[in-house]
Amino acid sequence: MKIAIIIPARYGSTRFSGKPLTIIAGKSMLSRVVDIARDVQKHFPDTYMAVATEDARIEKHCQKIGVDCLMTSDDCATGSDRVLEALEKTGKNFDFVLGLQGDAPFTPPEALTQMIEAVTNDPNIQVVTPVINLRWSELDALRKQKQTTPFSGTTAIINNQGYALWFSKNIVPAIRKEEKLREQGEFSPVHQHIGLYGFKVDTLKKFVSLPQGHYEQLEGLEQLRLLENDIPIHTVKLNVAAGLAQAGIDSPEDVTRAEKILAGQK
Repeated sequence: MKIAIIIPARYGSTRFSGKPLTIIAGKSMLSRVVDIARDVQKHFPDTYMAVATEDARIEKHCQKIGVDCLMTSDDCATGSDRVLEALEKTGKNFDFVLGLQGDAPFTPPEALTQMIEAVTNDPNIQVVTPVINLRWSELDALRKQKQTTPFSGTTAIINNQGYALWFSKNIVPAIRKEEKLREQGEFSPVHQHIGLYGFKVDTLKKFVSLPQGHYEQLEGLEQLRLLENDIPIHTVKLNVAAGLAQAGIDSPEDVTRAEKILAGQK
């Protein structure tokens, strides 16, 4: 199986311009993400990796940190559109592609390895993405976070076969009799989604060709287009240290939160 890791890194974000070049504890966010992909390449050395961007400033930074950079259109509607355009610019044929977001510097490398292993072991998987079962303390932190940045952090509903039923910027499911559930164990019934997708290339092409879905536009979540068109999304569950589920970078406020997490890891 020929695999590629494409890192979409858009400079002109409406909410957080220049986000991939933001310095987190002395190192650019993008370079941290590239290091994650390089770690995965140690286990899968034939995997191709490149950054996809629309901005010359990011291209210049890629040259500095020694990673391939593919210039893509400024008109890409989603990160997945940018991944496909970049993939086509390579002129190579791939079976499976992972879109590792350039603003996800705390993505565990094992997320990518588990996704690659899942699609290798089950050729019927069309799309795969990771989730984290939140501890109660992490759920409390997510609730607090959403008081100031309500559209940071995505949760997912998973069925018994490991396929996603739904994703939302709201915290789902609602929990009745929460106090009693808290007494039963460390983990809550809430799964947080990590914005990382692996596609069979044919499925990615189909996804990009579809119009935006109704709920996709309401929630601002591109993966809902898949579910609205009956394209199943398989999930892999990650085991990560407490606190890392809240380490996504969606706003300048999240940078401070991320630096605190890094300080705690030392």
